[in-house]
Amino acid sequence: MKILITGASSGIGAELARLYASADNELILLARREDKLFKLRHELFEVSKSVDIIIADVSDFEKLQEKIRDIGAVDMVILNAGISIGHSLEITPFNDFKKLFEVNLFANHAILEVLLPLFKKKKIGKIVFISSLASLIAMPSSKAYSASKRALNAYAESVRYKYKNDGIKVINILPGFIKSELTDKNEFKMPFLLSTEDGSRKIYNAIEKEKRFYAFPLRFYLIIKILNLLPQFLRDKIVNSLY
Repeated sequence: MKILITGASSGIGAELARLYASADNELILLARREDKLFKLRHELFEVSKSVDIIIADVSDFEKLQEKIRDIGAVDMVILNAGISIGHSLEITPFNDFKKLFEVNLFANHAILEVLLPLFKKKKIGKIVFISSLASLIAMPSSKAYSASKRALNAYAESVRYKYKNDGIKVINILPGFIKSELTDKNEFKMPFLLSTEDGSRKIYNAIEKEKRFYAFPLRFYLIIKILNLLPQFLRDKIVNSLY
């Protein structure tokens, strides 16, 4: 299987690369940091059928699409690249807000604009979106991040409906807090925090089971679901009490 993983230089992306490294899989690892990608390729070279790396900034859409065209058809793409600016009650500077949407949402469309016709032609393919539980509840300290991931959920759902008869599997993963460079920015106690290895293993298992929607940890997901079922005035009271 030929697998493209974005944001593969560290965290979840790198760990998923390790999980998919095998004699049957060709890995294509895309990220900005060349040194980390070379190190990961060296680590996986002997256990994977092949490991290619692509040095790219996913927010440089024109160059990104050129590199994706050079790859050609793949069997699966894991759209893992994402950024966060941390939590703050201050107004998010416009450029930061824009950058979040460029990386967390627009880059995924730039990639799929190239890959979707190839998936459709082959009548087979798997698209994995890495969203977040933060997309399910709006908190005043994560306005831009939550908004970008909620938009990603809508996009993933639309793609699934659009290509349901074309043999294309669309999987949307909504993790809670997983140890990574993104969560390292958080200066608060993160409930149900998972290690990179444990969180990535859950994602890997969900992909292998082809779950259309997978939110975890389950307890955290259920708390958010219950909170969202409450009347608006009560939900407002609870959220506001946290700040």
